[in-house]
Amino acid sequence: MNPAALLRPYGAAFRARWLAMLQYRSAALAGFVTQCWWGGIKVMVLAAFYAGAPHAGAMPLSQAISYTWTAQGLLTLLPWAGDPEVAQAVRSGAVAYDRLRPLDTYALWYARSAGWLAARVLPRLALMAGFAALLLPLCGASPWAWQAPATAGAALAFLLSALLAWALATAMVMLLNIATLAALDARGINALATPVVIVLSGNLLPLALLPDGWQAALLLQPLAGLLDIPLRLYFGQVGTWALGLQLGWLVLLVVLGRLLLAHSFRALDVQGG
Repeated sequence: MNPAALLRPYGAAFRARWLAMLQYRSAALAGFVTQCWWGGIKVMVLAAFYAGAPHAGAMPLSQAISYTWTAQGLLTLLPWAGDPEVAQAVRSGAVAYDRLRPLDTYALWYARSAGWLAARVLPRLALMAGFAALLLPLCGASPWAWQAPATAGAALAFLLSALLAWALATAMVMLLNIATLAALDARGINALATPVVIVLSGNLLPLALLPDGWQAALLLQPLAGLLDIPLRLYFGQVGTWALGLQLGWLVLLVVLGRLLLAHSFRALDVQGG
């Protein structure tokens, strides 16, 4: 069988999940409005912080503002919860059907989760860019707007890094899916994952504004690849070696996920109801 035929079922799973999630337009609009509200609050907090300490941190206020708007636009990319479709299958016992399919279960779940993340984040990111990068300057609020990347090369590096961030986020969602499979419930692991992901990805606060002594560890840990590394590339603060760091974590987490899933299936308990 040729490679295209082998990949076709996984592409179909991705498209099906993508199209299903795009139907929730009201949820995307409501999420965008909420993210604008919280983004505005975070921008005002940053402005107050910089007014009191104008030379604090390694990032000027204009970059911190752009960082905040981008973080709000990419909020639903963050893997703070497992795929709810997998969690439902675990609760109902339908996970056994995926196990019996003549397909690679990890790849199947990965494709579905990738479609789920992409369909959630892209509409909100587009709306956020329209608001923060286009509308705010037109309204005379350019200092509070989403600024352009440092250079054309930085823009290209950001796009490549954003794609790696999507793949990395999907690999992390897969780890949460596997934890749900082992625990038979998603609530505990999701509750633990949410604050860790929000803080260490840079969504709560740009990692560059945290203590200087933490910077090396913060940059090297895998959650930085979800948001902080793409934005450091956007601002031209790090070199393209950071793409290799993202790719390394992606490979490591995929391999780890495959090993853990195989182990979980060897002792799988199927429940229904």
